Amino acid sequence: MTTTLSRPAPSETKTSSPMVKAVGVTKVYDTGRVKVPALRGVDLTIERGEMVAIMGPSGCGKTTLLNCLSGLDSITDGDVLIEGVSLKSMSDRQRTRYRARRMGFVFQFYNLLAVLTAAENVEMPLLLTGVSSREARHRALETLELVGLGERADNRPGELSGGERQRVTIARALVNDPAIVWADEPTGDLDSTNAEEIINLMCRLNQERAVTFALVTHDIAIGRRAHRIVRMRDGAIVDQVIPS
Repeated sequence: MTTTLSRPAPSETKTSSPMVKAVGVTKVYDTGRVKVPALRGVDLTIERGEMVAIMGPSGCGKTTLLNCLSGLDSITDGDVLIEGVSLKSMSDRQRTRYRARRMGFVFQFYNLLAVLTAAENVEMPLLLTGVSSREARHRALETLELVGLGERADNRPGELSGGERQRVTIARALVNDPAIVWADEPTGDLDSTNAEEIINLMCRLNQERAVTFALVTHDIAIGRRAHRIVRMRDGAIVDQVIPS
């Protein structure tokens, strides 16, 4: 059984630049007939070692913001700096390479390949960046052990519970030792027991390994465990609070 952890504290190690700095980020979807503003001049800073929960009603721009901050989607105006480097200054290939080497992603529906074992799913990002198969397997097994699934390395996703599949997804996000992990509704497809275990796991990783997390969620339980809740409405940040 997973032990409930107290809300972690941000890393005390300060550097010259935050992990993420968004300045005037605007995103407009142009259908050709109509322009739909999705983000309206968002300013946001995420410090290294911080866990930030982005919350708000459906359609308010949470996932769009996450995609723009991580470089998965382009922005219309403004800029995003990751570790002090502007995403605008990178080519598409450089952004793809940077995401593969310095970012991890956790999604609601796992995005695991059904024909691969847990270890094979976890090692995939490393193999795609040129890490040797031997080293990739070693690091995959080590990371599965970290998330409590060392004994399930040879099981395929269909042989795992929902909570275990999400742990595999988290292991895959962590295997490249990322600067930041982006998570979009990481507990959205889980029952309350598995959701709590995943929250506890993310808090432990943040606390013990200073992993930076930016989480899009409707789950107030995640918000209460984060260092900061960023609330959005209609494509803009309306307030930021520190949970008590």
